[in-house]
Amino acid sequence: MRITQGAFSFLPDLTDAQITKQVQYCIDKGWAVNIEFTDDPHPRNTYWEMWGMPMFDVPDAAGVMFELQECRKAYAGRHYIRVSAFDSTHTWESVRLSFITDRPADEPGFSLDRQEIDGRNIRYTTRSYAAAKPEGSRY
Repeated sequence: MRITQGAFSFLPDLTDAQITKQVQYCIDKGWAVNIEFTDDPHPRNTYWEMWGMPMFDVPDAAGVMFELQECRKAYAGRHYIRVSAFDSTHTWESVRLSFITDRPADEPGFSLDRQEIDGRNIRYTTRSYAAAKPEGSRY
């Protein structure tokens, strides 16, 4: 099951040249770019582990791509890696763009658990198959 989170998730994986152009677009807009990774891509897990600090004053995409390559050396094939761009402009102050750059070779997906609770109410819970294993050994 292919995880679809963030921009471009319904498209084929971006090439490094395409990622570089997206990162440069973010930098040109004055947004801080950061790299994150996780082995638990549950939709409510919005706080992924950060690879270093956000890059606020990087003049071009080469610095971000260098850090992305370093993150790939450590986690590629076992974790999801994404690039996010934060806009600190007053009144916006939020993520403007986020997209996944790397995925594990095998994406197990999610299960949907149904529970009948008080009266006739039904509750649904989404569980990641990957999270059934201990952290660090999910992929």
